[in-house]
Amino acid sequence: MRRRCLSLQASYAIAAGVEFLQIREPDLPAAELSAIVEALLALARGSRTRVLVNDRVDVALACRADGVHLRADSVPPRAVRALAPSGFVVGRSVHTVDEAVAAEDVDYLIAGTVWPTSSKPADRALIGLEGLRAIVSAARVPVAAIGGVEVERLADIQATGAAGAAAIGLFLGRIDEVTHCRARPLDGVAEVRARIAAAR
Repeated sequence: MRRRCLSLQASYAIAAGVEFLQIREPDLPAAELSAIVEALLALARGSRTRVLVNDRVDVALACRADGVHLRADSVPPRAVRALAPSGFVVGRSVHTVDEAVAAEDVDYLIAGTVWPTSSKPADRALIGLEGLRAIVSAARVPVAAIGGVEVERLADIQATGAAGAAAIGLFLGRIDEVTHCRARPLDGVAEVRARIAAAR
């Protein structure tokens, strides 16, 4: 059920032209995660969407994914670069200016948590817009905001100088593995793009 739901929702994301599709399934064993990654890579083939694996460098490399997104406490990006092929995308999560400054050998950063969100622990410290702005100013690569991202907040995110936003609920329908799977077309992507274009 989980794999079918993920494939259905990923197909909508790919059709909508999402640039990066991050597979974040930390509880799955390598074999199950690899099957999902390979299925989504097949769906994305020929599109503009690049498939990244969250933190599992081994799975990302074995499946020939487009890249990996590393947690703030994960392996050093330079270690990934030593193993990865040319063009392999490496991103990293950061929560402070110091982490942003220390991040080397990455293509982008995701900074958060900006606003409260159900996908992160309730006790997770929030950086807010000022924290995001400070990270953007300190970073040497593009920064995307994460945490509580909604369409109404995009202008505030842009005002910090951030290059974009990462989100789950903003783009995808919910998955209830026990009773049903529901995915909706990603109309939100078109609205996000329109608002960003209008603010430029």
